[in-house]
Amino acid sequence: MICARSLDLVFQTGDTPVHALKDIDLDIFKGEFVSLIGPSGCGKTTLLRVIADLEQPTGGSLSVNGMTPDAARQARAYGYVFQAAALYPWRTIEKNVALPLEIMGFDRARRKQLVDANLDLVGLAGFGRKFPWQLSGGMQQRASIARALSFDPDLLLMDEPFGALDEIVRDHLNEELLKLWAKTQKTVVFVTHSIPEAVFLSTRIVVMSPRPGRIHEIIDCDLGPDRPLEIRETPEFLAIAHRVREGLRAGHGYD
Repeated sequence: MICARSLDLVFQTGDTPVHALKDIDLDIFKGEFVSLIGPSGCGKTTLLRVIADLEQPTGGSLSVNGMTPDAARQARAYGYVFQAAALYPWRTIEKNVALPLEIMGFDRARRKQLVDANLDLVGLAGFGRKFPWQLSGGMQQRASIARALSFDPDLLLMDEPFGALDEIVRDHLNEELLKLWAKTQKTVVFVTHSIPEAVFLSTRIVVMSPRPGRIHEIIDCDLGPDRPLEIRETPEFLAIAHRVREGLRAGHGYD
């Protein structure tokens, strides 16, 4: 689904260039749930934005679903979920979810069918005529996920969507996201700062190091598809979390 080889990105600034990504080699396969984790400034979101064709690399190669990132964007091969829900406050939830479908030219009947199906998929059936300010933060993010899924993309890119939520809501949405992934079989690339979240959700975890942003280690997370929250207390879960933590420490290179 994603193939990066020797991927580099240098931002040109007023004084000195900033090397945001360096020598990124990464393969992500169809149906995987891959988390990108690392300290602030390590290039997690930048890598996600390069995949989405929101930033252009300055070196190396990248393909998304067998195409260039530009072609994948134009083919609507992916949906993008931002850190904030980014819902228009003057549009109802159903009209927010329908926005990509309006832009793509779907007729009214088909838009309604897809909006209703995706709101039901994320547990928001019956809330379509509410406005964003009438919903909790967690419900707003679920609406954002429904919008990203509305046109049935192969790939879901998620930039730390639950980072601003409290722990209880975050745990619930982690569970719901796993169920959603199991139902849709989408390929997911997920940015997070949270070790427990990364281990709980992922099939593989990409540990990144800063200055410049590089892949320090890729860790398999073979906990199986059935993952209740209680799995976080098991020796297997704690062992993977410990390995991720050690990778973060080694990759950060504290002075």
